[in-house]
Amino acid sequence: MDKKEILKELPTPCYVIDEQALIRNLEILKSVEERTGCHILLAQKAFSSYCTYPLISRYLSGTTSSGLFEARLAHEEMGDKEIHVFSPAYKDEDFDELLKICDHIVFNSFSQWKHFRSRIPDGCKTEFGLRINPEYSEIETDIYNPCFTNSRLGITLSNFEENELEGISGLHFHTMCEQGADTLERTIKVVEEKFGKYLYNMKWLNFGGGHHISKPGYDTDKLVSIVNRIKEKYGVQVYIEPGEAVAIDAGFLVTTVLDITKNGMELAIVDTSAACHMPDVLEMPYRPFIIDSAQSGVLPFTYRLGGPTCLAGDIIGDYSFEDQLKIGDKLIFTDMAMYSIVKNNTFNGMPLPSIYLLHTDGSTELIKEFGYNDFKRRL
Repeated sequence: MDKKEILKELPTPCYVIDEQALIRNLEILKSVEERTGCHILLAQKAFSSYCTYPLISRYLSGTTSSGLFEARLAHEEMGDKEIHVFSPAYKDEDFDELLKICDHIVFNSFSQWKHFRSRIPDGCKTEFGLRINPEYSEIETDIYNPCFTNSRLGITLSNFEENELEGISGLHFHTMCEQGADTLERTIKVVEEKFGKYLYNMKWLNFGGGHHISKPGYDTDKLVSIVNRIKEKYGVQVYIEPGEAVAIDAGFLVTTVLDITKNGMELAIVDTSAACHMPDVLEMPYRPFIIDSAQSGVLPFTYRLGGPTCLAGDIIGDYSFEDQLKIGDKLIFTDMAMYSIVKNNTFNGMPLPSIYLLHTDGSTELIKEFGYNDFKRRL
């Protein structure tokens, strides 16, 4: 049975994590580590399905977190791998717990650094860093651009307090989103121009995330060259924190057609909601690909796919198919591992999709299913 037929046998809605695709991505990332000596960390904000952490831990150096809960998850599920954390601001009680489990804690401002440094006990093995804002990014959508005007993320050069660096081991920048090594090359040039003089006294430099390393066509040779040059010039350890590059094209969302109606065009209601189960479709916006489909009007039968919520804009998109859709048909959305399971919600009381793992031998394993109590407990 081929992969498509295996997926169509599953009850819907469900996410399916593709173990074989994960391994493909992880092997690419591991090769970058081996060629440079850099440490690559899973950005859990994109993909936190810890059933795969034993697999990921065989390839990567650790994880990066956005706060206490992600850091705890890594501590519990990733063994002895590195745990890094960055947050725009920390709560006092969270910081004390982070000190116990994190290898690196990165601060967003000098005021946060000055507030917390007195709480660091003698002999603490955690290293501390600062997030810088080079005020350069090639991201065109402001909601994803950490360097847009008046951004709250990172310290700009004009606000950099060079006399407050005692106890700081490294600098961190994150200015990219789904971009290639050419963008990194131009970004690094600006980082060096503005902050290069401080790097000579640092132990490490973190390149952040947004690197599309495992996407076909990505220039890994250029990435390797950039990392090796920075390491040699400044004598720093380099970290990279991809999320999407770990999980790109490594997941599916399977849905069933519930009804077909018409209002100016053919409309298909499915048991998957863009608002609840794939929020990036509305936020990015993002048009997920469906196996055996095409853009509107390309194939003989076009449908607008929508979710079962009351939100008028719960629209997944317009797709065309070779054959007419029927109630009960299964559709398979691709590239649904990242920013889906971690961002879903139960608006309108929508059930959360089950999570399956598709093993390399073609077998499927139910990781978790959700019911009414999962909805009720959130309220």
